[in-house]
Amino acid sequence: MNAQPLRIGITGLNGRVGRLLAHEVPAAGAVLAGGTTRDGRPVEGIDCPVHADIADLARQCDVVIDFTHASTVVGHAHALAKTGTGWVLGTTGLSGADQQAVDQAATRIAVVQAANFSPGVTLVTRIARQMGAVLPGSEYDAEILEMHHRQKVDAPSGTALAMGRAVAQGRGIRLEDHIESGRDGHTGPRADGAIGFAALRGGQIVGEHSVIFTSSHEQISLTHRSFDRRVYATGAVRAAHWLRGHEAGLYDMEDVLGLPRD
Repeated sequence: MNAQPLRIGITGLNGRVGRLLAHEVPAAGAVLAGGTTRDGRPVEGIDCPVHADIADLARQCDVVIDFTHASTVVGHAHALAKTGTGWVLGTTGLSGADQQAVDQAATRIAVVQAANFSPGVTLVTRIARQMGAVLPGSEYDAEILEMHHRQKVDAPSGTALAMGRAVAQGRGIRLEDHIESGRDGHTGPRADGAIGFAALRGGQIVGEHSVIFTSSHEQISLTHRSFDRRVYATGAVRAAHWLRGHEAGLYDMEDVLGLPRD
């Protein structure tokens, strides 16, 4: 067993989640080894080295926790793979090329990738996959409803899409072939087997997600509500600790929680 404290770096140290992570890392018994900001300047109230370059940060860390922007993923993948630094990746909205870079990095380093690091969301997503397998699209309409704060710029949320992919996986289909989102105007009847999405925005809601299955005779709803963004930070730090000692590969929060594979 490694007795040395885990050295964790944080990208986007001055971001909303980055600031929470800066407090959660030492609270979990790890060392905040440093962080990155766009301009490389220190962040008020956070005492650690700050870098403008991900490669500089990676050399100081055992694991980097990354909640930044899809545009940074390819560069981060290359830098972390080169230094052999573990990667906890919570960035969403990745393109096919971005994901390919993550997959390639995972052949050299251990990566935990998740759209949401909440244990509750992980369980809801898993159950959604199981329900998708049992409740056929020919009989049960699947809809994902999400609501977030008014500043959120993407819709549907990455978590909502992950839940939709779980339903699709359970049904043995591709979400991209059955997604129905952004309904407006005269849309016609709902397509058979579609997986629908609705996105609401308002106030400062941290995150609410519901997966709803409706047939002609019954309705089943799974709902998760986040009250504090700290749940994402604590989950990500838990994932960082879990990565220690694991071989290169692409993992998710189900692995971190120790859930048996279906």
